[in-house]
Amino acid sequence: MAQPLMPHATASWLVDNSSLSFEQIAEFCGLHILEIQAIADDTATTKLTGRDPVRAHELTQEEIDKGQADPTYVLKMLKGPEQIRRTKGPRYTPVSKRQDKPDGIAWILRHHPEISDGAIGKLIGTTRTTIAAIRDRSHWNIANITPKDPVTLGLTSQRELDALVAKAAKAAGIEAPTDTRLEGDREALIEQLRAERTAAAHAAEAGEGAEGATGPVEHTAETLFRQ
Repeated sequence: MAQPLMPHATASWLVDNSSLSFEQIAEFCGLHILEIQAIADDTATTKLTGRDPVRAHELTQEEIDKGQADPTYVLKMLKGPEQIRRTKGPRYTPVSKRQDKPDGIAWILRHHPEISDGAIGKLIGTTRTTIAAIRDRSHWNIANITPKDPVTLGLTSQRELDALVAKAAKAAGIEAPTDTRLEGDREALIEQLRAERTAAAHAAEAGEGAEGATGPVEHTAETLFRQ
């Protein structure tokens, strides 16, 4: 299925400008639902500027309306962008995130030892030499390396990581770990996130009104999210 040219920015716009479910946005943008929740909850590693898929001619307003009317409706892309894929060489990582690679590698080695060095190299965009150095703790900066989830570091997507873990587990003849972070009352969690965003928006509007009447008002995390 074709995906938007800028999936995260598109997801951010849909979260802020529509009442589509997180599942619908995740499916349309090719992202994991946890990434959509992070965007909605403002916990994503990078604050994104939304990209309007309607103006980009990737989605029609009619499709959005259909999705808002029916939570089970799967949005259909109007026109997918040209897909340009790298066929050789490691994955490109922005300079600003390259320093995070060792932490991401260490996390995978600790939590998913079944994943091969070659697969880690393709996922993170690194070399076997670096992976081996982190594994045997001979890396020059090993004292400062702290295992961190590569998804939260922005080095890969949750969907890519989950697919790699499942593939490695199958090859190793073991059962793939189950993502239990959404077990329980999923709808309650989603409603809670939406309520927090709404409360924050109302608090911001109230703050703007107070600022115009009595001068600047400082807000803290507690005052923004107080219900």
